[in-house]
Amino acid sequence: MSTTRPLIDVVKRGGKRTSERFNPDKLHASVYAACLSVRSPEGMARTAADSVCTVVIDWCHAKPEVTSNDLRRVAAGHLERIHPEAAYLYKHHRLVL
Repeated sequence: MSTTRPLIDVVKRGGKRTSERFNPDKLHASVYAACLSVRSPEGMARTAADSVCTVVIDWCHAKPEVTSNDLRRVAAGHLERIHPEAAYLYKHHRLVL
């Protein structure tokens, strides 16, 4: 995973909560968990999470502020290309019990 942490504010869903700094580790953990949930080997899950984080960080670099929905959309779009099953779970995690 990239060590460069962009200083970007993330506007939370619905705008009702205060914004927070973008944390690539939080994104990495959620993508990694989605991959493990569909029974990907740990190495494959880590590689997918690293790749998604790199793409999202690159996408964020020129933006001072993004929404949590934007982050989820960009992350899910890249994950869809490299791990469709995990992407489905990542996109719909609020609907899965």
